[in-house]
Amino acid sequence: MTEITNFRGESSPQDHADALVQKLISRVGERVREARQRRGIPRRVLSEMSGVSPRYLAQLEAGEGNISIGLLQRVAAALDHRIEWLVGEDDPWTSDAVRVADLFRAANADVRQAALRILNPEPVEALRAKRVCLVGLRGAGKSTLGARLGAEMDVPFVELNAEIEEQSGMPVSEVMALYGQEGYRKLEAQAVNRVIATHETMILAVAGGIVAEPETYNTLLSHFHTIWLRASPTEHMERVRTQGDERPMAGNPEAMEQLKSILTSREALYGKAVAQFDTSGLSEGEAFARLQDLVEDRGFLSA
Repeated sequence: MTEITNFRGESSPQDHADALVQKLISRVGERVREARQRRGIPRRVLSEMSGVSPRYLAQLEAGEGNISIGLLQRVAAALDHRIEWLVGEDDPWTSDAVRVADLFRAANADVRQAALRILNPEPVEALRAKRVCLVGLRGAGKSTLGARLGAEMDVPFVELNAEIEEQSGMPVSEVMALYGQEGYRKLEAQAVNRVIATHETMILAVAGGIVAEPETYNTLLSHFHTIWLRASPTEHMERVRTQGDERPMAGNPEAMEQLKSILTSREALYGKAVAQFDTSGLSEGEAFARLQDLVEDRGFLSA
């Protein structure tokens, strides 16, 4: 049986263990706060991305929150960090791995491709085959332009949410209601792996939040020629409303500011795509023509 105190007033093994736990909690809090600030993410936005309440995040960052592994994984994913970076004893901000990751994010597409060719013995082009994936927030034109591109180039077009609904046998809204964000992300990862296994040639449109799930997003980046469709926050909002969806604005006067925050927080993640173009100010026909030219010029469907 472990002794808690002794006659000489020395620290007991239990005291030592408690001190180590508190040190870990403080370390995690400091790293979460620094990671959030480095990404420029307000605590409110991190709460929305991770599903962890703002109050709990505040306690965590102050070194007062004894967060569960499951919740910490959500926070790590939302910050685009591995969970071990938040709990390990080595300082992640000075480690070679983090420095390489930061350099990779800041590099242009040509430098990234060169780095991947060195680090990955299998050619990236072979892994990506003739698969194109469109990423970006709702309202960027992924579904509309993706469907037109598939029809024009005689290539299968798939919306990942449709695959998830087929897999689960229910609408995505019901998946979220029954299984929550974690259950949806699991089905999302399975759907990505399934379309990779069944399509050598395809155009895929994915939900905007997939970039916050590191493992799934890295699978996309490795197995698809990813294209980030961009638009201004105003056009994102207007296009969604034109489609008849009032949810982004209904009863939420801060919706536009929140949208801008989400765009800012995900910019580095979307920037990992091998190509991107801005659809702001373009008609559907103009945007489609540019997308088709991009795909043909880069040989994404003829590799």
